[in-house]
Amino acid sequence: MRNVPPTLDPEVVAEIDRRLVGVEQDHGVRVPWAIESGSRAWGFPSPDSDYDCRFLFVRRSDDYLALWPGRDVIETPLDAVFDVNGWDLAKTVRLLVNGNATVTEWLRSPIVYSGDEGFRDRLLTLAAAVADRGRIGRHYLHVAHRQQERDLTLKRFFYVLRPASTLRWLHDHPESATPPMDLSTLLADSTVPSHVRDATADLIELKARTREMGTATAPDVLQRFVADELDRAAGFDDVPPSSTATEARQIAEDYFRAELRRWS
Repeated sequence: MRNVPPTLDPEVVAEIDRRLVGVEQDHGVRVPWAIESGSRAWGFPSPDSDYDCRFLFVRRSDDYLALWPGRDVIETPLDAVFDVNGWDLAKTVRLLVNGNATVTEWLRSPIVYSGDEGFRDRLLTLAAAVADRGRIGRHYLHVAHRQQERDLTLKRFFYVLRPASTLRWLHDHPESATPPMDLSTLLADSTVPSHVRDATADLIELKARTREMGTATAPDVLQRFVADELDRAAGFDDVPPSSTATEARQIAEDYFRAELRRWS
């Protein structure tokens, strides 16, 4: 599958495609999932935002038996435009079991450079089985608090608003631990008041047309929304594990072995 909006620079997209082909050829791996992360996928890019392509790769079966295995990350040259790197599937699964929220974000990115739907769906099924809501909630709660400790410019306010919106989504979807990635969808799929959605849309539009948003503060309605959601989500720090580590690891082992047979 592929879902690349026409707003992305076609020359940049073509270079990302070339890099992904090069990763497979140069490293002898398969890349079943490659997406955009960062502000473009989160739904609030600036005119000068770089491109943050993230991918998952699978090595040959024998590579996982090596006494000295290769790195579990593959990186391509980093510059002002391109940030293209990826994770080994084994690393991905371990992080998922340990409560890493980034994995599910990548699986739910609205911008897909190349991807196998079956691979995505099976990994999302694994996430639904082993992802721990408490850990996921704590992740977003602490991301927001860390951002608040910095000089919170209007541009950086988005990095508090998105985790706060994710926490609201988790509150409204108590059966799930795999929230959407982009800000607009998080708000649309939640019981957020319309004035919060409208204020967010206005701020996104402002960010999309200016490189410098200055030192102005965020609208009061959004500051109150963030404060309320972080206060409500404080309880995530006390949520007990949803399953035992042994159970989650066994499910993950079974998934990984089956996936390795498909791709290696």
